[in-house]
Amino acid sequence: MIWPLTSKPKFEPFREEQATSRAPAQAGAKQNRLDLSLRLRRNRKAEWSRRLVRENSLSAADLIWPIFLSEGENLRESIPSLPGVERLSIDEAVRAAAEAAELGIPAIALFPNTDPALRDEKASEALNPNNLVCRALHAIKKELPQLGLITDVALDPYTSHGHDGLLRGEEILNDETVFVLIEQALNQARAGADIIAPSDMMDGRVGAIRAALDAHGFEAVQILSYAAKYASAFYGPFRDAIGTNAILIGDKRTYQMDPANSDEALREVAQDIDEGADIVMVKPGLPYLDVIFQVKDHFGLPTFAYQVSGEYAMIMAAANNGWIDGDKAMLESLLAFKRAGADAVLTYFAPRAAKKLKELA
Repeated sequence: MIWPLTSKPKFEPFREEQATSRAPAQAGAKQNRLDLSLRLRRNRKAEWSRRLVRENSLSAADLIWPIFLSEGENLRESIPSLPGVERLSIDEAVRAAAEAAELGIPAIALFPNTDPALRDEKASEALNPNNLVCRALHAIKKELPQLGLITDVALDPYTSHGHDGLLRGEEILNDETVFVLIEQALNQARAGADIIAPSDMMDGRVGAIRAALDAHGFEAVQILSYAAKYASAFYGPFRDAIGTNAILIGDKRTYQMDPANSDEALREVAQDIDEGADIVMVKPGLPYLDVIFQVKDHFGLPTFAYQVSGEYAMIMAAANNGWIDGDKAMLESLLAFKRAGADAVLTYFAPRAAKKLKELA
């Protein structure tokens, strides 16, 4: 909104003859000044003033750190398409979780790179109580009980075809998939997940998971719904990290949202809230700031954003080539989420951003 001005500023054009005709006695007087009652730059004149009038702020408490898991011990495996991000064995993930807690990051989100030998068409490994995610949950919760643990509920890390749901021919089966997601969510809740985060985009899965959690005594487990998840080109490095890029059959446009739509996002969010979502999320982030704003403005529910792998990779690539200041671009991008209305951001920058914010405090 443009602030209404009570009167229009008076702009008097400068004339050369005015300057040359002034008497010497007037040399110290105000010359060539605009008659402005409002000067918005006054509030920007000094750092202390800018801090006093700042509308949004960013802190470590706004960040969630996504962590990729891999089998092994003392393993930190680099991901070429995600510079600075690594797949971690469980013991290293525990160390990363301790770092998150030390930095003031409230929660981490776990994503597995499942052994290809364990992937099948039915995503059977998702229901294994001793799978990689469940073992990581046990280990981290034992050492850091106060750290929030978020788990992804979707089948793509476990299927042989790389889709988030069960596949029949070229069709992703909605209802059949939801029944598997219910069991996956219960499996993770039993292992210690604090927040269940369905990212699959199947219709009805939030209500079904909520009912199952409540029926099995997990009323306190929250649901963070990937409510508006788009069929985006920005997910490539993430799929490298969980090992699905090479095996994905076709695309995900029949269940993830069309990037052209925003009204549909509001319908998706409304449905998930009605079904019991405690928190909703928009994914990707920066290309969808308008959707984040609309969701927060319309519903007022805690709203998260996911600064996805492609967004992170672009900033890192430009920074590593010396084209932009990486730290400044990182913090500016994260602050943009807060300005749009996001309450928290999943970002691979989380530890780096938390350290930088601590330096600047």
